Amino acid sequence: MPRLRPWFHVVSPREDLREGRPLDASEFAVHLDQVRDGRAPEDYLKPERFFERTYMTKGLADLAAQMVRRLSGIKVETSAVFNMATQFGGGKTHALTLLYHLAEAGPKAHAWRGVKDILSRAGVSSVPEAAAAVFVGTEFDSITGRGGTDGEPLRRTPWGEIAWQLGGAEAFNAVAAHDERGTAPAGDAVRAFLPERPTVILMDELMNYISRNRKSGLAAQFYSFLHSLSEEARARDNLVLAVSIPASELEMNPEDQRDYESLKKLLDRLGKALFMSAETEVAEIIRRRLFEWQGLPEEAVKTAAAYAYWVTEYRQLVGDVDAASARELFKSCYPFHPALISVFERKWQSLPRFQKTRGILRLLALWVSHAYQAGYRGAHRDPLIGLGTAPLEDPYFRAAMFEQLGNNDLEGAVTTDIAGRREAHAVRLDREAPNGIKKARLHQKVATTIFFESNGGQTRAEATVPEIRFAVGEPELDIGNVETVLEALSDTCYYLNADRNRYRFSQSPNLNKMLTDRRATIKQEAIDKRVRQEIQTIFKAGPEGFTRRYFPENSSQVPDQAVLTLVILAPDQPLSAPDTRKFIETVIREHGSLGRTFKSALLFAVPDESTQIQDAARKLLAWEEIADDTETIGRLDAAQQRQLKIGTDRAVRDLKEAVWRAYRYVLLLNKDNTLKEVDLGPVHTSAANSMVELILNRLKAEDEITEDIGPHKLVRYWPPTKEWSTQAVREAFYASPTLPRLLDPRALRRTITDGVAGGVFGYAGKDADGRFVPLYFETTLAEADIEFSNEVYLLPAAEARKYIEPPRLARMEIRPGRVRLKPGERISFAVACFDQHDQSYPCPPVTWSATGGRIDKKGLYVAETTIGSYYVQAKVDEHTAGVEVDVLDDSLPPPPPPLGRKGLRWRGAVPPQKWMNLYTKVLSRYATNPKLKLEVMFELPAENGITEAQKSELRVILRELGLSEDIEEV
Repeated sequence: MPRLRPWFHVVSPREDLREGRPLDASEFAVHLDQVRDGRAPEDYLKPERFFERTYMTKGLADLAAQMVRRLSGIKVETSAVFNMATQFGGGKTHALTLLYHLAEAGPKAHAWRGVKDILSRAGVSSVPEAAAAVFVGTEFDSITGRGGTDGEPLRRTPWGEIAWQLGGAEAFNAVAAHDERGTAPAGDAVRAFLPERPTVILMDELMNYISRNRKSGLAAQFYSFLHSLSEEARARDNLVLAVSIPASELEMNPEDQRDYESLKKLLDRLGKALFMSAETEVAEIIRRRLFEWQGLPEEAVKTAAAYAYWVTEYRQLVGDVDAASARELFKSCYPFHPALISVFERKWQSLPRFQKTRGILRLLALWVSHAYQAGYRGAHRDPLIGLGTAPLEDPYFRAAMFEQLGNNDLEGAVTTDIAGRREAHAVRLDREAPNGIKKARLHQKVATTIFFESNGGQTRAEATVPEIRFAVGEPELDIGNVETVLEALSDTCYYLNADRNRYRFSQSPNLNKMLTDRRATIKQEAIDKRVRQEIQTIFKAGPEGFTRRYFPENSSQVPDQAVLTLVILAPDQPLSAPDTRKFIETVIREHGSLGRTFKSALLFAVPDESTQIQDAARKLLAWEEIADDTETIGRLDAAQQRQLKIGTDRAVRDLKEAVWRAYRYVLLLNKDNTLKEVDLGPVHTSAANSMVELILNRLKAEDEITEDIGPHKLVRYWPPTKEWSTQAVREAFYASPTLPRLLDPRALRRTITDGVAGGVFGYAGKDADGRFVPLYFETTLAEADIEFSNEVYLLPAAEARKYIEPPRLARMEIRPGRVRLKPGERISFAVACFDQHDQSYPCPPVTWSATGGRIDKKGLYVAETTIGSYYVQAKVDEHTAGVEVDVLDDSLPPPPPPLGRKGLRWRGAVPPQKWMNLYTKVLSRYATNPKLKLEVMFELPAENGITEAQKSELRVILRELGLSEDIEEV
């Protein structure tokens, strides 16, 4: 949809409004006396201009037509006496002024706008020129009177003044005595001062005169005069009497009310009550009075169509709006939004002090002028002048508005909650809102709409959500933002009352004000306590398998155990704080004065910041204090008590949500022994059933936590040892970051039973002799039978398979080993046999042989007489064993040992850059020799000494490798 043009680019206000000069309400408060004597503003004084700016409503045209018809001598379908009444926007004095100009101008009026229609309605060809007299009750003073100078007679009564205006001295003389005595003329005396030609007598604001002259008796005389004059008008065919009685009923005393009713009954009986405008004509009246109106421009038609389409699209949300006639409705009100016009008709016109013409025109003039100035300054580009655009920030406008309301009791509510100060709640909310709401000034528009809809003096002093949506909605607005804004205003404003989707502004502070006052008294200690309670409640919920530790202050408060431990840092330890990471690293590395073994078991829940949590806790505590205050509760009405319940429940939810949003980071040990940071993102309570579940799901997705581990995957983590105790297996998942963390170590029972059954590894105990008994391999085990102990082991499949084969001879040893003998000396050799498990094995019959000397079948050896080295061999099937015998003469040095018989040994220092070369080029080629022995000795010098944490860390690594944990300090 093309962007709609701002209203001020389509139609133009009057020049004074464009220039920002609508400062005098008197321009809308015309006095007939001022029109008669030439003192009125030009808009009223110059007939052509007056008719140009007057919208000829049906009532106004009918009144003028009847007057012209009567003055033309036609009595049919006419009345001689008119009791002027009005609905909003018509203007009694405005109507009387129109009659005055017509009577004074006569045929000269034919060229004025609207006069042709009057003549057409009257069924005559010309406006008769008539004598005209004007009496305005607010202007005429019977004590000082009028005239008395420059040859004019002094006139102290309405009848004397009217006679003078109609016929000068001659007419006045007919009632001079009546004027002097203050006695109303009747019958012949009235006929004596009335001219024969067409005559119009216009009376305005009669109650003002009646009230002021009651004690003098002139009020009663005036009633008699009006009665006589009305009877005479009815008798004639060219006399018209038009009377406007009203004064504000709010200012009437009982006597005023009695006289008012008497006058009204008199005029209603003798004349005709005539309404000057209908509701459908109001907008046109205003447009003629406030704009240089030349009809509806094409751009205005487009705007009306766009709004009508919007109303049709959202007709279920904006209330009783007839979609079929919506286009005509918006066209008839342009450049105003229909809600702006209708609020005065529906609600404000029932206000006792509401001035239906000049007061509201003055208000709208200020409104239009301000909107025009703001639009051309680039502040706003509204397609229509909406109800929510009222310039409440302008003190002149507020003054005019409160004048219509009858008091300024709501000044504080307006400037505190809506506009007039930079920190007014709606202004601030718009300033801080997302761009779409900020650009539309939606908080101010909604609040202003509520103000006008709920302060019009009507019985239903409230604004409904459909009324608000209709008033502030426009084609480019996201309608859902209205509810967002209403919630924000309800939570913030001090004088806005919300109950069951109905809103109103009042002069009494609401619960928000009470809440603000209470918030200021909440102590920080109570806030901190409540925050920690809430955090513990939230993290307590969720799956088992985690040990929780809340708000530790040192590493000793976090246990060192082979189970996942969720460490929840205090809210005042945000990730952004420089000491937070240092604290986490210390806890991972140390457990009090000792080094920590199970570093990988620790998960840290770390807050982003705590401001929102603190604010939410403060608010909840304030709500609870109000709820606990019986005196306060006693002053709350039913709606406020509902709001208190809603506010408390919402505060409970808000605190919970604040904790979820704050604890968005999880830190843990990475595979490279650095800290890994996991950002959970902008989380909320709907993301998971619990905060712990959310953390668990995320770490599962990143393969940091697993619920189980398959046997084959376990083998991939096997240390460089043949046997792996089940205790070490379990602890490895919480000590080494290279392994995934097991949610529940009991899952290893399933892993072991599956691995044993599938022949992936064996499961065995070890007896006192170091034998693996019993050994389970490729067999079924119950999970309940699995034991985690340093005395129970897992064996690789190859090793396990060896132990389940029947024992067989694997090797032999001759004992004793290499010996020295003198020539002819004897020694008995024995053979020890071992099976494939290196266990003792019964030796079969042995065949002995020797390269020198003699040996019998029982192993008795007699040394050779010749000095030298000889070899004795025992043989069982394909297995052999041998030993060297040195025959020596004590008088001679022993011969050197034969080369290549004793093996190799090397010792020396290896620089770090050659460690891998030594392994790949030397050790690896002999790694299959079961008798290869490798001993390692290293020294780690430290200038400042070795800490207990470093020693503990080294022991853990040696344990993982299946090596001795003995460390010698040097």
